[in-house]
Amino acid sequence: MKISYQYRLKPTKEQVENIDKTLDMLRCQYNYQLAQRFDWYEQNRCYIDRCSIFVCHLPELKDKPNRFSQQASLTQLKKDRPWYKNIYSQVLQEVPKKVEIAFDRWLKGDSNGKKSGRPRFKSAGQYKTFTFPQFKQHHFVNNKITLSKIGDIKVIVHRQIPNEFDIKTVSVTKKADGYYVTLSLDDKTVPKIKPDFNANNIVGIDVGLIDFIVTSDDERIAAPKFLRKAERKLKSAQRRVSRRNKGSNRRKKAIKKLGIQNKKVSDTRKDFHFKTANNLLKKYDVVAVEKLNIKGLARTILAKSVNDAGWGQFITILSNKAENAGLKVVSVNPNGTSQECSNCGSKVIKPLSQRMHNCPVCHTSLCRDLNAAINIKNRGTHGLKAQSMSS
Repeated sequence: MKISYQYRLKPTKEQVENIDKTLDMLRCQYNYQLAQRFDWYEQNRCYIDRCSIFVCHLPELKDKPNRFSQQASLTQLKKDRPWYKNIYSQVLQEVPKKVEIAFDRWLKGDSNGKKSGRPRFKSAGQYKTFTFPQFKQHHFVNNKITLSKIGDIKVIVHRQIPNEFDIKTVSVTKKADGYYVTLSLDDKTVPKIKPDFNANNIVGIDVGLIDFIVTSDDERIAAPKFLRKAERKLKSAQRRVSRRNKGSNRRKKAIKKLGIQNKKVSDTRKDFHFKTANNLLKKYDVVAVEKLNIKGLARTILAKSVNDAGWGQFITILSNKAENAGLKVVSVNPNGTSQECSNCGSKVIKPLSQRMHNCPVCHTSLCRDLNAAINIKNRGTHGLKAQSMSS
């Protein structure tokens, strides 16, 4: 079982300067190593896919920079730039790993084959996290954490770490309202499947913009619309930023206040997602959800409302909490869940504006979202049966 705990840090002024310098030096190294990979890519690619064998000239290809070759160059970096010795070696070695992940996602794609856009260079203030890949348990005692090359930093411990969990990695993040530390915890003794797991205790949920979720048991949670409610304050803070002169201290303060406002919206949305997921997993052992193309929906006219709802974040949180609790989240095909009758299976074509499902075959009449949630539950049940038969 793997979980993450995040705590707020209370560093001194010297420690704040040290953290900021570390982030800026790591940013410079990230940009340098990313530029190395771009240079290799441009010098070794060919825009011509065919040519005469008598005219063709094959240039000598250069070695491709990889994570390990770039990590090996860090020894020379510390000789040429001694100020990099102020950064813990393992923290510095995490930079080539980040560069490789970003570069490979652009060229090869992730584990699902989905490619990301061309990696961008980080401007000042955009590199906000560094990680200690190895951490000793005794370096976090009571309300203080010891970080190499930074020192002992006070931590606001709002919840205690369970005794069975081991701290694997530690990440320090700079946010709009301060500094935070994220502890990655692991406990291998926790079973992957709950002992009293009941596959028949299943629910289907249909996510939406009017109701955030509608369950197959006809329970509804209204969409909170945190961004819409905070729009006036965000617009005011954004105007204040645009009025300030670029590079001035007043502009920096205005940007910080804008960041805090945006963080409040993000935090309240995330808290709502965690509580909703927790309530679902308390009642049900299996939750069936649609496998939606959320990125595609976020490019439509409904982009702001889709991003405000945060369906992707909610499903990720729900899946992670279910896995840690020994429960299951099943993804089903979303095609036709609203058009198909949940009672007889016949297709009833209706526009998005029509909120009621009225079947002319079996005369079933119910809410469109409830009909979709029941279909999602039925598809999830069939998917579980297919998995059990194959295993």
